[in-house]
Amino acid sequence: QAIRETQGQGVMPDGTSRFSYKGKPILHYMGCSTFANFTVLPEIALAKVRKDAPFDKICYIGCGVTTGIGAVVNTAKVEPGASVVVFGLGGIGLNVIQGARMVGAGQIVGVDLNPEKQQLARQFGMTDFVNPAEVGDDLVAYLVALTGGGADYSFECIGNVDVMRQALECCHKGWGQSIIIGVAGAGQEISTRPFQLVTGRSWRGTAFGGARGRTDVPQIVDWYMDGRIRIDELITHSLPLSRINEAFDLMHAGKSIRSVVVY
Repeated sequence: QAIRETQGQGVMPDGTSRFSYKGKPILHYMGCSTFANFTVLPEIALAKVRKDAPFDKICYIGCGVTTGIGAVVNTAKVEPGASVVVFGLGGIGLNVIQGARMVGAGQIVGVDLNPEKQQLARQFGMTDFVNPAEVGDDLVAYLVALTGGGADYSFECIGNVDVMRQALECCHKGWGQSIIIGVAGAGQEISTRPFQLVTGRSWRGTAFGGARGRTDVPQIVDWYMDGRIRIDELITHSLPLSRINEAFDLMHAGKSIRSVVVY
């Protein structure tokens, strides 16, 4: 909580900034400010991991991997055999997919407008691919039919409030859960008809996959080292700090999943 109260202000838990340029303070970003050769972190933000893990790979666990897999394991607690629909097959969505595969989900449906996402998603465990542009006007009805009455769990990994509604409404009546992972724009709101909720569906949010960093991050590192999850294929580019803007360009153009900046 000490971190959360000051993180949005761009300062350390003690209210100070540890960066400056030409005598002027530079604010911290998201509590860690990793786009720097050296940084200062609060002790509570550190997790000890095994020494044989390659840091240029496990660095991705610090957010995307844990957020996606944790949403499945910790937040939704997906059971073996369950049906899952994942909206958005980027870095977060692919980790939701491999988390669902890891726990034994029976059907894993990926939804994305980019058909190029299909091949990699299948490698990570997706069983069905749906391109909304090819389905027609009623994506929800299509997904309900595809999952045999609605998904047991759905995950919105985009941050689009309209898609959040579709993710809820494609869930099964009586018990379906929709987990919101994507971050919508400031001031945006979600809505649905109350009927969608009183018939047994539920909307839930998740942050960092409901993980406890000190214990869960080392556990996920172990899963990677033991071959239970895959990370290497998700890191599509590795660039030096001098080319960091190229990494952002690749991200905005949808040509990368994750880029690692190597110092």
